[in-house]
Amino acid sequence: MEQDDHKAKMARLKASVDRRIDAAQDEKGLLIVHTGAGKGKTTAALGMALRCVGHGMKVAVVQFIKGAIDTAEERMLTSFRDRVTFLRMGEGYTWETQDRERDIRFAQQAWAKSCECLRDSSYAMVILDEFNIALQYGYVRLEDVLPVLRRRPPMQHVVITGRGGPADLLEEADLVTEMKQVKHPFRKGIKAQAGVEF
Repeated sequence: MEQDDHKAKMARLKASVDRRIDAAQDEKGLLIVHTGAGKGKTTAALGMALRCVGHGMKVAVVQFIKGAIDTAEERMLTSFRDRVTFLRMGEGYTWETQDRERDIRFAQQAWAKSCECLRDSSYAMVILDEFNIALQYGYVRLEDVLPVLRRRPPMQHVVITGRGGPADLLEEADLVTEMKQVKHPFRKGIKAQAGVEF
């Protein structure tokens, strides 16, 4: 009896999913935001970059806050030189730089490079890593950003990461994921680990 109930439930679920798949006929470049206090926002975005590379697509990654930190993800992605542009344009986390004017200057330079990528239809995906931080601190104004996002090539996907995604950006986005921190080893005094954190 239990097997019959399960089979009937799964048949109803399949029919529902099939209807939604059949109804989804539109195709467009998506605006995706990964936000929240939990770990994994950049990791998720870079996983999507790797997926694009696997499909032979071109990707641009613009890192806004992260500074001179050597990461395995950057080394791996830049090994696909013909398909990946990786621009590490930050000076480091804001609590390390402690220089607002400098942070603004670097964020504005990163935004200018981002705008170039957002006009280039050869990029299937543009990742603006830690961009929410630049928006949150007012280094780049959201009212300057939204029109550029709206004018990008129609099939270009944009992924924006960083905690504190502004409400108007979340409203504009097609997909929003909020990472929630439940537990983190740093709180127990465990340092960042290769292969997990970088």
